Amino acid sequence: MASVVDRRVFWGTAAAVVVADLATKLLAEAWLAPTRPIPLAGDYVQLRLVFNQCAAFGLCLGAYSRWIFFGLALVALFVLRSMVLAARPGDRFRIVALALVCAGAVGNVIDRVRSARGVVDFVDVGIGSARWPTFNVADSAITVGAIALAVSLWLEGRAQERAKEARAAEP
Repeated sequence: MASVVDRRVFWGTAAAVVVADLATKLLAEAWLAPTRPIPLAGDYVQLRLVFNQCAAFGLCLGAYSRWIFFGLALVALFVLRSMVLAARPGDRFRIVALALVCAGAVGNVIDRVRSARGVVDFVDVGIGSARWPTFNVADSAITVGAIALAVSLWLEGRAQERAKEARAAEP
């Protein structure tokens, strides 16, 4: 990621996600109660305040989960940093994908630092008792960014394979 435009895209996307994540979490804490969900689309989508001391899908590692997941997030951010620096100049799709994942990780790290209660989650989706784990803006950014990053890496791999086949077919 060498160009000024790439850096602006990365930092603009990351900053927007972190601000949106923090703002929505603060609003959720101020307005929502764990015992009284607010339906947005009937029972299918509702707002419900949940404090998650563990990781995605309720993965817990005991009393030190908060700090273990904090450390793992920092390690992930260093790995993502190397991927950002290695991104081809002008590859905005990958840069945005990496910005989403990084910003989501930062958003959840902020929560782990600011409160022992855990990460603030508030979007509850499901049908009846079949519910997806409650999530937040940071979780959404991580998911969308990870999927986009996987697509970007897959497309790059396909392009490299095509180039290799083209070179092999040359006389």
